[in-house]
Amino acid sequence: MNPVATHRIQLQPAYVLHQRPYRDTSRIVDLFTRDHGRMTVFARGVRNSKTGLAAALQSFQPILVSWSGKGEAGQLVAAELAGEPVNMPAMRMLSGFYLNELLLKLLHLHDPQVEVFDLYNETLQHLKTGSDELLALRLFEKRLLQALGFGMSLQYEAESGRPLEPDGCYRYVLELGPLPVDAIPDAIKGVYTGAALLALGAEQLTDPRQIIEVRHLLRAALDHALDGRHLHSREILGDLRQMRFSKP
Repeated sequence: MNPVATHRIQLQPAYVLHQRPYRDTSRIVDLFTRDHGRMTVFARGVRNSKTGLAAALQSFQPILVSWSGKGEAGQLVAAELAGEPVNMPAMRMLSGFYLNELLLKLLHLHDPQVEVFDLYNETLQHLKTGSDELLALRLFEKRLLQALGFGMSLQYEAESGRPLEPDGCYRYVLELGPLPVDAIPDAIKGVYTGAALLALGAEQLTDPRQIIEVRHLLRAALDHALDGRHLHSREILGDLRQMRFSKP
């Protein structure tokens, strides 16, 4: 008797994070499921399927998946859209892939993260419905870090415990927190205004300049969490940003 029990999961809420061809007609699909975390399944014969399986396995669409299996990777049995699909605007597709790559790199396999699943779902809705794209990305990054145990201190000085001053200037040390410095704010060099740190902590980033400022802090924190793992989508986003600013 096989000592590894076969598990069967029915109609689990999920999103497709990534997929790649497998042999002639199949795919290997990376899913983010609500109750089972990130996982990989084999979708056999999907490219020849007449059941609509391929149409359901689209990025950024909430789906219900069923699978069975005995080991780390399961066998996809069925997938269907969960409600009417809402398409991601073409100009925001890359931001969606950036979210997917973060989850692929930061989430462990088979580790349920219901809070992160709900955060991802909420952020996709913001990207789809026209909300501020950059604000949605910054809040996703901040909340994701917090949910995974990499939360930042954004209210008090690291050593003295004194409240941050909006007019103050702080160097943010990831292992400690904000330290007051007598310097000119320069987010590229890791020196931030107290106002920006407080706004990020309160999630009240109403000033576009602060959204740009905290992007550097969140990037540094994500790099620390990624521990050397590379984000291809970030490079592409950076290239596109440079192209926009270089236009006459």
